[in-house]
This record gives sequence, C-alpha cells and structure tokens, in this order.
Amino acid sequence: MIKKLLLFLFLFLHVVYADFEYKVNNTNITVAQESYMYNYNRLRLYGNYNEGGYFGTIIADGINYFGDNYIGSDEFNSLKLIHSDTAFKTQSSFENYANGSINAKIYRLYGGYGDAKNRVIIGLQNINMGVGHIWSPVNLFNPKNSFALESDEVFGVAALSYTRYLDATSSITVVAAQKEDETIKCGARYKLLTRFGDIALDVIASDNINMLGYEMESNLADTGVVLRSEIAYIKNSIKTQLGTDDIEYFQAIFGGEYGFENGLNITIEALYSSEKFLYKDILLNFKRDILSSMTYSNKYLGTMLSYSFNIFLDASLLYVESFNGKDSRFIAPAITYTLNDYNSFILGAQIQSKDNENEFGMSGDRYYVKWSLSF
Repeated sequence: MIKKLLLFLFLFLHVVYADFEYKVNNTNITVAQESYMYNYNRLRLYGNYNEGGYFGTIIADGINYFGDNYIGSDEFNSLKLIHSDTAFKTQSSFENYANGSINAKIYRLYGGYGDAKNRVIIGLQNINMGVGHIWSPVNLFNPKNSFALESDEVFGVAALSYTRYLDATSSITVVAAQKEDETIKCGARYKLLTRFGDIALDVIASDNINMLGYEMESNLADTGVVLRSEIAYIKNSIKTQLGTDDIEYFQAIFGGEYGFENGLNITIEALYSSEKFLYKDILLNFKRDILSSMTYSNKYLGTMLSYSFNIFLDASLLYVESFNGKDSRFIAPAITYTLNDYNSFILGAQIQSKDNENEFGMSGDRYYVKWSLSF
C-alpha cells in the first residue's frame, strides 16, 4: 500500500506541476559491533512543490539491512517495534531475504500555505521546539536521540500546525497532532525576539502528559558566545508494574556555544532532571509521550566539538558524562571527508562504558563508515 501511494504521489505531482523538483540521496553505513557487523542502506527520494504561497513536500525511503547475525539479533527485533506515533502506518512491514531485510517508509508528507503573516501545514511533519543541541526537554513532538548514529533522523507527527506572525519580533504557533491511539496531542509556542535574545514559552498537552516549558537563546554581549537554556515542567501518568502512577518533575538544560577564528567550534550543555528512572520503567512506557524525558540519571554534562581543517575535511566529537554514581560515559568521534557536491564519507565510532549496570554500558562499542551520495 505504501509503495503504491508513494508512486502515485510522485507521478501525479511530477506530471501536474511543472515546477515540482526532486532529488535522490543514498546513505550507506557499515557498522561493526562487538558481536556482529552489518550494512544499512537508505535510498531516499525528496520531492518539493512550490507555487506562489503553496508548498508541498514528500520524503520517502527504501531501506535495506544486510547481515545475518544482525537480522537475528535482539537489537534488530527491537528496531522493528519502533514506529511513528501516528494513527496510520508510515512504514511497511520488514521483509526478510537470505541475510537481509528490507522495508519502505514515508519520512515526511505534508503540504501547506504561507505568506508574510501566516503559515499553515498539514501532514506528516516535524514540529520545531527547543534550542538545545544535545538535549531538548521541551520537545515532546520530535525528540532527537543524540546517541543514535543519525541523531537528526526523527519520526514525523501527523499534525495540523499554524503559525501567526504577530509582528517583526513575535509569533505564535499552535499544533494539533493525532497519535497512534487516535487521541490528540496539542501544543502551543509563543516566541519573542527581545534585546536579550530569542525567548519562547511552550505548552504541550495530551491524554497522559502535560508540559509547560521555557526556552531562550541569546548572545552574551559582544563576546561571540551563544547561550541556550530550556526548562520543562512535566506532569505525567506513567505505567508501573502495579498499574499507573502520576508524577511531577522538571528538566532543565543550560549551555553555551563559541566559534573560534581557527575553525574550532565548541558547545557545552548540562542537563538536570529532578526525576530519574529505571530500565524497567522505560520499557513499560516505551510507547508513551514521556519516553524521551525518561533519564537514568539526574545530572548529565555534554560537550560537542567540531573543527574544519579545510573545505574537504572536518572532525567532530560528542562527549557525554552521566553522573549516576557509576562509571558512565559516551564518546563519539567522527571524521568527515567531502569529496565533491555529491559524495561525502564519514569514519566514526561510538565508544561506551563497559559496565552493564549503567545506561551506556548496555550497548557495545560501534565503529562505522558512512557514505552519502546525492544526485
């Protein structure tokens, strides 16, 4: 069904609208872990239409996993259970063959209209909230996972969003998203540009979670330092082994970023959560809105470094320390080589603590090579 829908949309838009533009990207990642090696390949089609104030976007993926040991692993079986929180299916079932498995997915599919005062979008989309680079407590729509190989790859939400630009310095956005159980998650964001920087207030409400949040991004005088902060107060109903329980807690991040003239860029972020959770709690609430806010520790400190040697070669490093009383840290170095406008290569690793009792020790180290081809 998904394949037929994608083919129809692509052909329809391409024939009807002369200015429908598309591009193709292929991402190939070979991953070596302690117990197995596997290959991940994603063929992605981008389609964009613009006419006056009207626009539309479709992003569709064909995905292949190859590696006999990986296909039979618990990690892959867990991966197959992860899907978008939408009332309709956005991906096909996994079809196994020999030593591999394939499936198809609609990553984004939305349309809308925008002018100087208004912007309305309906469909499978990304809802922008928060300013954090490593963590973003206020973003309960499209939370990213900084510990994933591709942290920016997040599921879309089936939503109607509307932004009203009140004046040159302020706007308000309202969102209504339909979840898998057909209930509605609502959100609102008021953003204001002041002489201190960008400030926003965020509200999210659904059948089992309520969140009131604040975010700010500002320049520190004329130093070139960019400061970021978020605070999210969360009231939530969570599943427990005895039933359900209502909890209230808050999470906050504070950090800064500075770019040196020699090409080095450094970001530091700290996360504090007044509540922490056990592994069994996270498993029980795997499909609930609170999942992205369930941390193993009360305190984290993260650092992101990036350095450009030249226009072809870049290096980056993510370091996260968890202060949960045990030796628990995550280190992800990477080197990127850009061959030309069409090809780029990344050599990277994800090195984690070896203690199985801490949050990072539950997964083994990863080493990978990533090749991206666009045409």
